Amino acid sequence: MADGEPAARAQFNAAASGKFQHPDITADGAPRAVVAFDRLETLWVNTGTVCNVECTHCYIKSSPANDSLVYLTADELTPFLGEAQAMGARAVGFTGGEPFMNPHMLAMTAAALGHGFEVLILTNAMRPMMRKQIKADLITLREEYGGRLKLRVSLDHFLQARHDQERGAGSFDASMEGLCWLAENGFSISLAGRTLWGESEGEMRAGFARLFQARGLKLDANNPADLIFFPEMDEAAPVPEITTECWDILGKDPGQIMCASARMVVKRKGAALPAVLACTLIAYDEAFELGASLDEAAKPVKLNHPHCAKFCVLGGASCSG
Repeated sequence: MADGEPAARAQFNAAASGKFQHPDITADGAPRAVVAFDRLETLWVNTGTVCNVECTHCYIKSSPANDSLVYLTADELTPFLGEAQAMGARAVGFTGGEPFMNPHMLAMTAAALGHGFEVLILTNAMRPMMRKQIKADLITLREEYGGRLKLRVSLDHFLQARHDQERGAGSFDASMEGLCWLAENGFSISLAGRTLWGESEGEMRAGFARLFQARGLKLDANNPADLIFFPEMDEAAPVPEITTECWDILGKDPGQIMCASARMVVKRKGAALPAVLACTLIAYDEAFELGASLDEAAKPVKLNHPHCAKFCVLGGASCSG
């Protein structure tokens, strides 16, 4: 499948259905739901869309060749850290791509920790993280900052064959090596799995529990803080639009939706400066680019994208876990 085909198919399907076309009104003519910016809890940082692997179902289409979002540097990040600190944020999350592909990753991590934030790094724990200097620098940061440095490892399935089906042959063993190294060296770790294969959550948690026991990992598969599963995100899949009435119908508080309390910094290829997006999930839709600073981005977000409904409102998920 060509790189642009999933997005083009999603746009065609949305246009054909009339959904997600008007910023203020749904296809049925109802007022579209809006989430007000309430507070900044988590500043997300996209370190770049380059990744060492190319997953079959990657919502942001990361790959070794995708540099649509380029590497951010510590100097570029620092002003946003100051803004986030002034706004009372408690955490900084790094995502990609694979964050450890970015040569400035450890400098950005140190800067975030130095500003007093909790730091969460989303990683596949494969070869980019396992380079000798990266491991040494991670240990130094863990020794200085302890549990304020956390890493969430992507392990799609507890079975090697299914994980490798998504990420490529040998990826399960490589990620397990990195995960076990993190555990053996006292890092605060958690896992993120996938729900691609139709198993119940109970079946998935039981399978991961067996894996944890076999590998001697002190993780609780029944604790969402240790093992989280996210809703799958297919822009072309049919999903209802969220109207203002949906909050009461679903019993949802818009203040608990991710874009009420989080923003993401990215740098687009060819751009002179970074930009702030509404959330981690929608990196390429210009309607979700909110400004050049966190202050500019402190504005309401119109839920005019399938991910808003599938992941956040109906899925009840948040990247912060």
